[in-house]
Amino acid sequence: MAHSLSAKKRVRQNVRRKTLNKSRRSQVKTQVKRFEAVLSEGNVATAEEQFRATVKRLDKAGTTSTMHKKTAARKKSRLAKKLNAVKAKQAAGPQPKQA
Repeated sequence: MAHSLSAKKRVRQNVRRKTLNKSRRSQVKTQVKRFEAVLSEGNVATAEEQFRATVKRLDKAGTTSTMHKKTAARKKSRLAKKLNAVKAKQAAGPQPKQA
């Protein structure tokens, strides 16, 4: 148990920060799940919108102490790679066979 006033204040701050960080992490996870759900449906236009929203959440989490900025960048990169793969697959589409 904390005895000094400053240690008690740190305990209060840590509790407050823990709840904020947990909330932000949960929001990021939910947004990523939404993006991946839309991506699995194959709807590229909606997936791009969800990707922008996901990047926004990741950037906000990366600028605070919730998540390291390089962790956020790595997650954004992996999601962008998934989106680009679906775009390429859709752009290629079914190729007509030549005789």
